[in-house]
Amino acid sequence: MDRTVCIVQGHPHAGDTHLCHALAKTYAEGARLTGARVRTIDLGQMDVPLLRNPADFASAPSQEIALAQEAIAESHHVVVIFPLWLGAPPALVKAFFEQAFRNNFAIENDGKGGWPKQKLKGKSARVIVTMGMPTLAYRFMFGAHGVKGLEKSILGMSGIKPVRETLIGGVGALTPDQLRSLFARVNALGQKLG
Repeated sequence: MDRTVCIVQGHPHAGDTHLCHALAKTYAEGARLTGARVRTIDLGQMDVPLLRNPADFASAPSQEIALAQEAIAESHHVVVIFPLWLGAPPALVKAFFEQAFRNNFAIENDGKGGWPKQKLKGKSARVIVTMGMPTLAYRFMFGAHGVKGLEKSILGMSGIKPVRETLIGGVGALTPDQLRSLFARVNALGQKLG
């Protein structure tokens, strides 16, 4: 079985002192324990411009984005990790996927208005989201629409399935024991590439 994973670390801050960075490293360590090849894309280290002209979707991306496309294309499992900002992924995460999925990389329209061709079929994904609020509040009071949008309209639309999620709430109040338990759980996810 092909064991390759691409981890998209979506915390916008370039410093690696955030929980999202630690979770990305922990998942990668777990995956490597079982012999998986791991490539990490750290969005905080990238220059990701916003797309403003719809015509740009049909043009080739920058070299930096092309390398990210290559990492995604070569992987059978994609992990997206980010903090919840205003109920959704940070703008940088959406901007990255707009850039990475351009030029018919992930979705190709048929030109007739029909269902687009899903070009990332055969891949699975895990979305890991950190947030200050309790996860139950995000799921049931707010409907988790921001995360669902990424899972269904971006990853799912490109053919990636299944897309599983791990929501981590109350991150500002996690105790050392809770953090150890969290890292063990994420390491185990990495070992299963789940």
